[in-house]
Amino acid sequence: MYLHVGNNQNIRERDIIGIFDADTATVSAVTKKYLSVADARHAVEFASEEIPKSFVLYKDREGNFKICFSQLATASLVGRSTH
Repeated sequence: MYLHVGNNQNIRERDIIGIFDADTATVSAVTKKYLSVADARHAVEFASEEIPKSFVLYKDREGNFKICFSQLATASLVGRSTH
């Protein structure tokens, strides 16, 4: 199954590690550093140009960690999930 994260972008549910609220998760210095390093590795993508409300940490088909920011709220993404 796939999780639709916005703007026709889908992520395989079995590859998802976590779904995080962008406002609360980015308060931590550790999370900010992780996101900065991921951005430098070009492992960050955006499902929309709108202000992100959440982000999904997942593994791509090659096993690399990726982050996808979404304009959808965390509760909406979790509600769409089949887990």
